[in-house]
Formats: sequence, structure tokens, C-alpha cells
Amino acid sequence: MTLPMTVPAPGLPTRVRIHEVGPRDGLQNEKALVPAAVKAEFIHRLAEAGLSTIEATSFVHPKWVPQLADAEELMALIDDVDARLPVLVPNERGLDRALALGAREIAVFASATESFAKANLNRTVDGALEMFEPVVTRAKDAGAAVRGYLSMCFGDPWEGPVPISQTVSVSRRLMDMGCDEISLGDTIGVATPGHVRELLDTLNEAGVADDLLAVHFHDTYGQALANTLAALEHGVTTVDASAGGLGGCPYAKSATGNLATEDLVWMLDGLGIETGVDIGRLTATSVWMARHLGRPSPSRTVRALSQKEI
Repeated sequence: MTLPMTVPAPGLPTRVRIHEVGPRDGLQNEKALVPAAVKAEFIHRLAEAGLSTIEATSFVHPKWVPQLADAEELMALIDDVDARLPVLVPNERGLDRALALGAREIAVFASATESFAKANLNRTVDGALEMFEPVVTRAKDAGAAVRGYLSMCFGDPWEGPVPISQTVSVSRRLMDMGCDEISLGDTIGVATPGHVRELLDTLNEAGVADDLLAVHFHDTYGQALANTLAALEHGVTTVDASAGGLGGCPYAKSATGNLATEDLVWMLDGLGIETGVDIGRLTATSVWMARHLGRPSPSRTVRALSQKEI
């Protein structure tokens, strides 16, 4: 018998694109450095499991994120991967490095709050957006697609609840700047489904349509899947997730792991929503990576499927 049993629910999309962030957002938070060859095999395995978008690395200065200092070496090892391979760039220097290596999709990383903009970028919200504007313009001129990450959309560890109008304002500025997609980040995992729906409603009213949005939930309070389902019911069809539940945020200590890709795929499979992902191969990949990291995966689905045959 194959589980989960497929029981569709009304009002949901027929297909969801998973934006896999494990190799970048997941591994950047590891204390031990993961060799480039291991990262490359991780990305190859993720692609072979059916993930079509895999965020590969970040071209940030090695001083700030030493775990990703091998970006150039890694890109040379994955040029044969049959998947979209977006990379994060913090500024024009990072963009130059990424474009020189043939990157066709880039991402910038903004904040909805002043406190996190200061902690993460050492700038104000306005200052960070001003820094990103030429990055986005140059990337678009080079024919690259641009994603805008927006952190602290629902709550901030220093400022508390984030007004919806504040998140909408920065989202709109990223869209007006030229971003093709905006990923709404619940960086410390405090969102709940009603909050998600209200934010999406208000974004739509401000001219930011669901098809321009992705959601990026953390599971700090066990709400990531519930929040994802609320976003899908609203019309969002792109969901960020991390294989094995890897990752957190090095600049926000209360942030725990990302939504595990396996947990997401299990839910979507049960709802009859296509992803193109083979959950068995994906689980095997996360088990393999967990061995390299020396600890078990926090994903409940990985633990369940690696302990018995379904």
C-alpha cells in the first residue's frame, strides 16, 4: 500500500513549485564547514529527486558567511545540474561574481523591519533597498531573473509584531524595483494562518498578486504547514522549503529550522497536488546529508520514512 492516500481538497492549486533552499539557507547556518564536493552531490541528488528549483549558494563576503565561501568552486561542480539554480547576492560585487559564473537567477535579501536590517545588513530598510536597486537593474539588464526575499514579515525578535502595512510597503517597493518574485519570510516562525491570509489579502489590494509571491515559513511554533496551506488556499503556488528541515537564520537567534521539504511534499501528495518530487529519493538524500552533518534530520517525514517502508 502506498501512503499517503490521495484525497484532494477544494480551492487548491493543481501544482506547486517548491523552491528548495537547503544548500544555501540550510547549510549557511551549519557550524562545521561542508566541503564543496558534498554540497555539489547534495544538489545533484536533490535535482535527481525531482526538485526543479534549487538555491545553490550565496555570493556574500566570506567574512560574514564562511560556510558559503566556496561559491565559485561549487558553481563549477554543478554546471551540469538540470534545474534552476538561483544564487543570493548582497550587493553589486556579489552580482559581478555571480554573473561571471553564468548565474541566470539571483536573489536579494531585504527586511521588513529596521532592527533586522541593521543586524543582517548593517543598514536601514531604506538604505538596503537603495543598495539593491542597482543590483536588480543590472541583473535584469543581463537577462537574469530576480527574486526579492523579505524577512521578518510577521514578527521580529526585537520589535515584536510587524504591522501588515509595513510588510506590504516594502514588498511593493521590491516589486516596483523590478523583482520578478517576492518571497515572504516568517523568519522566526510566529505566523498563524489568519495572519497569512490577511497579509496576502492586503498585498493583493496593493497590487501585488499571488502569482508574484512565494512563502517561506519556519516551524518554530509548529505552524509552517498550516501557514503553507493557508497560502495555497489563497492562490500562492510557490513554496520555499529545505530538505531535511535544515537551516535557521544566523542573525536571529530565535529562528529555528525551515519547513522541511519532505513534510511539505507528504502533505501535497496527500492533497493530490503535483510537485514532480519523488519523496523516497528526497528522503534518502536528506538521510545521506544528515550523516554528513553528524545528526538526525529534524523532519518528521524523514524520520518516519527512514524507519519503515510505506
